[in-house]
Amino acid sequence: MTVKVIQSVDRAIDILELFMASKPELSIKEISEKLALSKSTVHGIIKTLEHRGYLQQDPESLKYRLGIKLFELGNAVGNSMDIRKIASPLIRRLVEELHETVHLAVMEREEVVYVEKLEGPRTLTIYSHVGKRAPVHCTGVGKAILAYQSDEQIDRMLASDHLVAHTEHTMTDATAIREHLKTIRDNGYAVDDEEIELGLKCVAAPIFDHQGNVTASISCSAPKVRVDDHSFAEMIGKITAAASEISAALGYRNPQPVNL
Repeated sequence: MTVKVIQSVDRAIDILELFMASKPELSIKEISEKLALSKSTVHGIIKTLEHRGYLQQDPESLKYRLGIKLFELGNAVGNSMDIRKIASPLIRRLVEELHETVHLAVMEREEVVYVEKLEGPRTLTIYSHVGKRAPVHCTGVGKAILAYQSDEQIDRMLASDHLVAHTEHTMTDATAIREHLKTIRDNGYAVDDEEIELGLKCVAAPIFDHQGNVTASISCSAPKVRVDDHSFAEMIGKITAAASEISAALGYRNPQPVNL
């Protein structure tokens, strides 16, 4: 299908996106040169965007930067997104491909809450169900979220009264868990190897929102006897890819270095 592009609107979007990929402040001359547009054309679009609050001018440098209206729109988009609706088709696809149970969880009041669960064709009765709360320190979904919190929040969530042992494999030493969280950040995924339930192995990956925060995660759980090196590598690859896809749908853009 051929899309009719309105040139003036297209150019206005080009200008706004230029601030995302370039300097936080730009002059009309710089915008004109970067987009190969005449100064008069840029001036007209800039003044319209400024009038509507999408750009604002620094009174000293006379350069322009993104305006508060874009912040308001960004928050509106973030607030309107239902992560379960976004993740649902990906969860179904993961179950079809991996034939194991997939969870979606969010953090709430220093615990994780399972908000979605879809069991694979090979039935598995496990700890979780939708609406159930779980600790962060010994679940894959919990550790995948915890690893990306602030130091202060990690300290609070690793308080001694929170670190209950659920199996003989549960980590309950705060110092050891902090080191473990560094590994999770390096790898981009978390593993629960019989830490919440004996015989169960899980891999989970963080989900980033449009502001770069991690408040949700997605995981795949399976009986340890069914998980060999090949199947576990496949679980890791598919879960991390799904987490990245959900993050992108939520507006997350992984920052890349810009050559100016």
